Amino acid sequence: MSNNQAPEYQSRFDCRNTSNLFHHLHVFTAVFSAFLALCLSTNVAAEDYKNREDVKTFAREFAKEHNKNEAEVLILLEQGSRKQSILDAISRPAERVLNWGGYRNIFLEPNRIKQGVAFWKEHETLINEVSKKYEVSPEIIVAILGVETRYGRLTGGYRVLDALMTLGFDYPPRAKFFRGQLEQFILLADEQNLKATDLKGSYAGAMGYGQFIPGSYRAYAVDHDGDNVADIWGNPADAIASVANYFKRHRWQYGELVAVPLLNQTIAPDLISKSPKPDRSVGDLREAGVAVPAALDNAARVSLLAFETDDGLEYWLGFDNFYVITRYNHSRLYAMAAHQLAEILRAQMTVKE
Repeated sequence: MSNNQAPEYQSRFDCRNTSNLFHHLHVFTAVFSAFLALCLSTNVAAEDYKNREDVKTFAREFAKEHNKNEAEVLILLEQGSRKQSILDAISRPAERVLNWGGYRNIFLEPNRIKQGVAFWKEHETLINEVSKKYEVSPEIIVAILGVETRYGRLTGGYRVLDALMTLGFDYPPRAKFFRGQLEQFILLADEQNLKATDLKGSYAGAMGYGQFIPGSYRAYAVDHDGDNVADIWGNPADAIASVANYFKRHRWQYGELVAVPLLNQTIAPDLISKSPKPDRSVGDLREAGVAVPAALDNAARVSLLAFETDDGLEYWLGFDNFYVITRYNHSRLYAMAAHQLAEILRAQMTVKE
């Protein structure tokens, strides 16, 4: 080192310059602490599900039940990581409870409608083919994909293995359910020859365009294009057909009514149905004084539904097809959003360009 450099070196690190010394010690300590924390957190993540007796028990029982190699099952499970963000997401209370008006504004907004029309036009031949094969109205197929993932745009960024491990082993309120879905997930990955550690979905383990949980995947997902895998993540053909199959299996009735509004009246609260499943006839409602559209047959079975908006209650009659939508998602708000989005998309697809 030259003499010209020595004074600078001394001024920066000489013990007599205590303020500079403490500053550099502080910086070094902070950097080292951050590095140490990163190392520890990485190690903890790697050890999340190793040597846990409940995980070992699951692997043992799964292997016995399904005639699989216990060691291989355990190796897979040990690759799962506990994600605090998943626990936060499933435990977080809603910031506010949306009424139907708020819910409608989210799912019937112009961009979702525009995207739906574009998606339908892009895949029109395929959607018509699937609709005919499964006897499910094309508009409800497209609407479900729109409500779930904006037509495949937002399918989730969590590893499904992490989601199901985290909720199955570290979320006691629903651990039994998510362990059951973990079991289904391992089976579907094996059956479809998919790498379980690569598959992604929502924080709750829902997957693909239609957000199928693993149990629903195994029950309803289909390989429409015949390539030997039901790819609901990246293959629109399989995703569209899988939703249609779900609705067919739940007895969707092609061309039949879904829901009809009841306008300009106030209905007694005790007449409102407790379930979206049709529980009375149109004739029963007429006898009770409800003004029902004249075109509806007295024998038709319906549920009487009330939806809260900022301007008061909206009343609707729900038919069997409305109930089928609630088999996909139990929320009546979800079902009404899917129905109304479907109607809007159908109307726009029939407009002559």
